[in-house]
Amino acid sequence: MVVDTEKPALEAASARGLVTVTGSGTRSDVLRVAGVPKARAIVVATNRDDSAVLVTLTARELAPKAHIVVSVREAENEHLLRQSGADQTVVSSETAGRLLGMATTTPSVVAMVEDLLTPDVGLAIAEREVETGEIGGSPRHLSDIVLGVVRSGVLYRVDAPEADAIETGDRLLYVKKVTPA
Repeated sequence: MVVDTEKPALEAASARGLVTVTGSGTRSDVLRVAGVPKARAIVVATNRDDSAVLVTLTARELAPKAHIVVSVREAENEHLLRQSGADQTVVSSETAGRLLGMATTTPSVVAMVEDLLTPDVGLAIAEREVETGEIGGSPRHLSDIVLGVVRSGVLYRVDAPEADAIETGDRLLYVKKVTPA
């Protein structure tokens, strides 16, 4: 479901098979039409941080149990989004800045990061449950390239002491090869 006021954005979303609602995400009546009160997860990606705060507040009011992820442009506003009800934030200016800086010295690293972030082709970062036969073993010894272990909602990098042995209920973040359909 995509909510936007801009026709080109709505047309692009519709072309990808997504349902669209025309209107501002800052308005509770528009978010109700979009089904926000029943949503399990909500992504807020506005052009301005102040708008993101208002959309997040409105969405949180309508969906108190939903997982809300918000794109914030400036790191200094991240705490405002958290106070507004965001469960997770992505600081777009910092992420873009890091990639731009890396591209000047290691462009191949940036190409690989972009590949990992594109879920439809090449390689992708994925998450999966551990298999019974993996419990007690080291994530570094699996055939998958494991990047981290999620235990009780906390992410541990694969080189952290907490990730030395896989436990029941853990989830693994790993690199997955994506074959086009």
